[in-house]
Amino acid sequence: MVSETNTSKKVCVIGAGPGGLVAARELRKEGHNVEVLEQNHDVGGQWLYEPKVDQNPLGKDRFLKIHSSIYESLRLTSPREIMGFSDFPFIVKECCSRDMRRFPGHRELLMYLQDFCDKFGLREMIRFNTRVECVEMLDYPVPVNDLKWVVKSKVQKKVVEQVFDAVVVANGHYSQPRLPKIKGMDSWRRKQLHSHIYRVPEPFINEVVVVVGNSLSGQDISMELVNIAKEIHLSVKSITNISQGLSKVISKYDNLHLHPQIDSLHEDGQVVFTDDSMVIADTIIYCTGYSYSFPFLDTKGIVVVDDDRVGPLYEHTFPPSLAPSLSFVGIPRKLIGFPFFESQAKWIAQLLSGKRRLPSCDEMMQSINEFYHSRDIAGIPKHNTHDLACFEYCDKYADYIGFPHLEEWRKELCLSALRNSEFNLETYRDSYEEDEELLKVAHNSSHFTQLGP
Repeated sequence: MVSETNTSKKVCVIGAGPGGLVAARELRKEGHNVEVLEQNHDVGGQWLYEPKVDQNPLGKDRFLKIHSSIYESLRLTSPREIMGFSDFPFIVKECCSRDMRRFPGHRELLMYLQDFCDKFGLREMIRFNTRVECVEMLDYPVPVNDLKWVVKSKVQKKVVEQVFDAVVVANGHYSQPRLPKIKGMDSWRRKQLHSHIYRVPEPFINEVVVVVGNSLSGQDISMELVNIAKEIHLSVKSITNISQGLSKVISKYDNLHLHPQIDSLHEDGQVVFTDDSMVIADTIIYCTGYSYSFPFLDTKGIVVVDDDRVGPLYEHTFPPSLAPSLSFVGIPRKLIGFPFFESQAKWIAQLLSGKRRLPSCDEMMQSINEFYHSRDIAGIPKHNTHDLACFEYCDKYADYIGFPHLEEWRKELCLSALRNSEFNLETYRDSYEEDEELLKVAHNSSHFTQLGP
């Protein structure tokens, strides 16, 4: 629903990563008074590389001191062409400090976000080095239209308390480690760490390392260790269901071995797998993903994280009984992130101004329950609720606010990178001859030509 009403709200955005930055821009564009609270010294969120790591190697602290999980050698798994915001393409900048590769290192994406921030004058809205300690409702219960939020933040040792009309949570979801439950894990006396604190391979020289999980980070880290560690043992859910690309890598390196899941760990260093094979390991690295975590958020139990299902959230963004005064940017995974964050930000900003309206609370809850039911029927585990992997969903979401659909070239380049990585895991970031025609289409599209020569 569209309205001609336009109301200005005082809005707190939590996090100055990609989602928080584009949210701040769209909120200000819609006439809101915006303040962004960022715990680090600069923008970028996950992409602000931090060589220091949390002291707890498994990342079990409720409030992690280090937000980023980026390791030093990380390169993008998606080509730069598909990643840019709609009016700010991720172009190649030809100067000595920039990474001009299609799949650049993490620093180049950070610099893109810094450029975006400077282009649209967003820094003036951001309070850096500010950790959000608590977000709670003021005088709850009250009618949803009268909701206000108390936000307590800490700068060094000083606690600041403010009241906002609305809060946008954009704190990212690649920081809080998700760990498996393995027999003997708590009593295993050797090194165990989550990939959240992995940075460089040198600490593992001549070690026998077990890497758990063949996610993108598990594959990257395993390949990085082959020239450093004595042996790498990669433990996966199914040894019969790995990509051709990973098979090529395993057959190439004599010290890289494939195993099924771990059955148990033993105090003498034994790692026993479910096929009864075993190794004596020095270190186990868990590349087992991340959990959603909002340790600062108190909604009186209205919004909860249950086995990585954040809910209830209408369209993965709005808790029905608290919307639109509370919203989340960046919850869905396995999408082309930046354009989707932008569509979320536009919808949130227009709802808060009164330009658009949400369905009724009952209608939103019905939609959520239907979505949950469809996932159950499809046999999708609860912890994969927000793994969407669906271009059609992005387009459907865009239709709520009249945002352009993803361009066909953007979809095709995304799929091409996925296919290439499936077959050429070691080389897909640097060898992509099949993309040449699509790249011509992309570079001649309005997305790139809008900036002029």
